[in-house]
Amino acid sequence: MRQATDQGLYIHVPFCHQRCHFCAFYLEIHHQRAAAEFVASLLTELHLYADASPFDARPLGSIYFGGGTPTTLDAAQLTRILSAAVDAFGLASDAEVTVEAHPGSVTLESVRTLRSGGFTRLSLGAESMNQGELDRVGRPGSPLNTRQVVTIAREAGFENINLDLMYGLPGQTVESWTRSLQEILALNPTHLSCYALTVEDGTALQTAIRRGMVPAPDESLQNELEDLAETTLTGAGYRRYEISNYSLPGFASRHNRLHWTGGHYLGLGPSAQSYVGGRRFGNVSNLAAYHSSLQNGRRPVSESEQLSRAHETCERLTFGLRLTEGVVLDETGALSFPGLRHAIATLTVDGLLEGNGNVVRLSSRGRRYADTVAVALLAGLEEAPYRGSALDFSALPRQQCTAAANDMIVEQDAASP
Repeated sequence: MRQATDQGLYIHVPFCHQRCHFCAFYLEIHHQRAAAEFVASLLTELHLYADASPFDARPLGSIYFGGGTPTTLDAAQLTRILSAAVDAFGLASDAEVTVEAHPGSVTLESVRTLRSGGFTRLSLGAESMNQGELDRVGRPGSPLNTRQVVTIAREAGFENINLDLMYGLPGQTVESWTRSLQEILALNPTHLSCYALTVEDGTALQTAIRRGMVPAPDESLQNELEDLAETTLTGAGYRRYEISNYSLPGFASRHNRLHWTGGHYLGLGPSAQSYVGGRRFGNVSNLAAYHSSLQNGRRPVSESEQLSRAHETCERLTFGLRLTEGVVLDETGALSFPGLRHAIATLTVDGLLEGNGNVVRLSSRGRRYADTVAVALLAGLEEAPYRGSALDFSALPRQQCTAAANDMIVEQDAASP
């Protein structure tokens, strides 16, 4: 279900003080002069869009500052950008305004400035509450930093606080993960994001694994840690509303739901991605090229694609499946495409999807293979419309699903040239 205001703004701050071993994102090492030049260019980009807004007349329901590490900018720079964005696009009275922060990059004074400047949600990259695990992946800071920042954030007036955690870190055990979860719960965050460590190409972590310096992630252990997180967090009153996200009632991330429910969002800053009016477009992943485009009065877009109805439908389905509530097939338009109907039926037979009437969702097993599901749906996509009846999984006994899938295969083949 979409938020009432399904338009958002994403602002990408490309700076960090150092690169963590697992990070493959585009970033630049922070320097004050480079940061000041970036802010100037970002405001120029914002004004270019404000002059011909891609949004309709509704105010924004969410603004999200991500990175990188947005709090490498000082609080005055961040609030200046936020003020300009609000002036340009408007902001709903109940909007969610998030800033990501490394626990070691903020102070009580800076957090107070952010809160008084209009930020309503703080997202902290804790990653682990075990110092050895942080050190092994080159993550600066300490668990003490995390505890201190949560305390000062609440003192500054932040009620909505997210903490990021990673599982499958080198040397992590069931016991250390349990302790991290317990220590995090003692901080009473409103939201938690739990991500499995992945080894990206070209990262220091990949090099260390190849050289035998640290072990590769153990998939079976990661699955055990994921299950432990779900049991522990749901037992503490958090709801798992998306593959990697848990929240207390009323604190699901609006920015994230915007992506998963087909809402529109504009991305500003180098490497930022946007989806507005059925078009996906992305900015250059290079700060110098970003500056150059804007100095010449051009938006720094490097790629743009108007999605076909079929492609847009498939994305709406695959993104929506990340939500534990699943998707209503009639609302996605997926039933108009026989290839998608067949893929959904086949994935259900395989136990990766489960259905109830017109609603389909990832099974507990399917959540672990969400990328596989997305690839299968895309592969099954067909432009030809289907004019039959809707799928009703509740009326299909499991032993009959295979027959239904085979029927769809025949129908699809018959329609092919």
